[in-house]
Amino acid sequence: MIRIAIVEDDRHDAELLQDYLKRYEKENSVHFQITVFTDGLDIISDYRAEYDIILLDIQMKHLDGMSTAEKIRKLDEDVIFIFITSTVQFAVQGYTVDALGYVLKPVPYLAFSQILHKAARQIEKKQSRFYLTLDTDGGQLRLDTAQIYYIESQKHDILIQSEKGGFRTAGPLKRMEEMLLPLGFAKCHNAYLVNLLHVTALLPNVVRLSNGTELPVSRARKKIFLDSFTDYVGGIQR
Repeated sequence: MIRIAIVEDDRHDAELLQDYLKRYEKENSVHFQITVFTDGLDIISDYRAEYDIILLDIQMKHLDGMSTAEKIRKLDEDVIFIFITSTVQFAVQGYTVDALGYVLKPVPYLAFSQILHKAARQIEKKQSRFYLTLDTDGGQLRLDTAQIYYIESQKHDILIQSEKGGFRTAGPLKRMEEMLLPLGFAKCHNAYLVNLLHVTALLPNVVRLSNGTELPVSRARKKIFLDSFTDYVGGIQR
């Protein structure tokens, strides 16, 4: 299933896009879950990173499509934007939010189906990756687990250090451990859960990561952590 949001303030255009999506479903044996918003403000209010594709009208009354995409991109680095626009002038700015492309109004089905097909191929590749959905102060964030360096327990919160920066969220480290151990993570210390993908060196009582961070390896965890790393490198599943 592919989850699609339509953000379009013109009712006729929104209905046309829904009709096109239903036609594409039948022709390509795929299933869409479709949600419709009538303005950019509606989708960014309490935004949840749960969509695969967002079809965005660029010119809307309250919050235009480009501003909407910029706000969403800060929370969701993987969602695919396709702009629906009446003029190329606005659409060319799409590179700033890494948009897949645009379709000009009045929207022809052929052009729409072609860019949708391109998006669907990208989603197939993404679905082989694993994501964490985090509740942060800025809203809900979707993060590729491959981009995480390590996770640190800090009292009642956890701090996630990643290629995209640091993110704080509530919850015990144990919950993350249960989710991530099967994905190549291991605890080097009661306070640290490490992504073995980013381990570059194992030093006496210290593990070094690809971002230069060095974390302590506790005596109690040392053997289990070394075994986990050896298995990970060798592709062994215990």
